[in-house]
Amino acid sequence: MAWDVEGTKRAILDAAIAEFAAHGPDGTTVERIAKAAGVNKERVYNYFGGKQALFDTVLRDELAKLARDVPVESFATEDLGDYAGRVYDYHRTHPELGRLLRWEGLAFDGEVPDEELRRDHYEYKTAAVRDGQEKGVVSGEFEADHLMFLVLSLAGWWAAVPQVARMIAGEASEAEHARRRASVVAAARRLGRP
Repeated sequence: MAWDVEGTKRAILDAAIAEFAAHGPDGTTVERIAKAAGVNKERVYNYFGGKQALFDTVLRDELAKLARDVPVESFATEDLGDYAGRVYDYHRTHPELGRLLRWEGLAFDGEVPDEELRRDHYEYKTAAVRDGQEKGVVSGEFEADHLMFLVLSLAGWWAAVPQVARMIAGEASEAEHARRRASVVAAARRLGRP
């Protein structure tokens, strides 16, 4: 019987996402990831090189999914508030991404793996803001990079600290999620209004 290499890699990555999101890179073991994936730990090392390389791969893949699922070209033609709402939706349905980013922030004092590549990932978002500003559709009150960071923070912080969101705004029912999303959209539009 042929070994399903791609299926095995996917099982390892899925297990790694869950483990790293729950325990961070320092609190996770390759052995636990392998057990959750139903493989021996040598497979993890063979396919991904080790725990740190696997964490880097997981985070890179998760950020690529966000970029693919929530694309933006230019806020000269796209609504900044709608974009913020889509980012809110993504973080709501993929809370592990925010957890992975927070763990990364705790694990690294300086530059993170793939930082140059990831700067490019964020630069295209900043360029979308800059294009909107140059065409007079987006406010120039904030520099493009700061405005992009503020919008991402508005959209992602609800999922980043759900306990604080619950204490301030109540349980996260469907009605409450709709209310939160509407606030994110309105706040992003207000920040970007020329």
